[in-house]
Amino acid sequence: MSTEGRPGMLRRLLGRGGQAGHGHGDDLAPASEPPDAGCTRIRDCSEATRGRPVLSVTGVLCDVGERTVAGMPALRAELDDGTARLDVVWLGRRAIAGVEPGRELVASGRVVVMHGRPVLFNPRYQLQPLGQE
Repeated sequence: MSTEGRPGMLRRLLGRGGQAGHGHGDDLAPASEPPDAGCTRIRDCSEATRGRPVLSVTGVLCDVGERTVAGMPALRAELDDGTARLDVVWLGRRAIAGVEPGRELVASGRVVVMHGRPVLFNPRYQLQPLGQE
């Protein structure tokens, strides 16, 4: 099932007002906390979507590229934590500085499952400093 060209379906998936994420921010965790503190393993995200809690995940970005979702540009990346992969999608963005393959990222938001795969739309995120991957 594709959401391209179906803005109503996308709004239902994202929730009221069509907003799933929280924008981006660098205030996810204090610098003293390790990046995986309090994070959910990606393989457990599909089961954790009941009630749609806000989850945090961490991993390495791979396969970053531009897509079209519901007629708007979107930046999509796969996040791999070694247990599974999750799609991270920023709607209305064609690129984000630092979001590139091989970069470690912590992302937080409400996970939905599409096509049997967990997806995080417009997450709050924190890029980990280079050289600390």
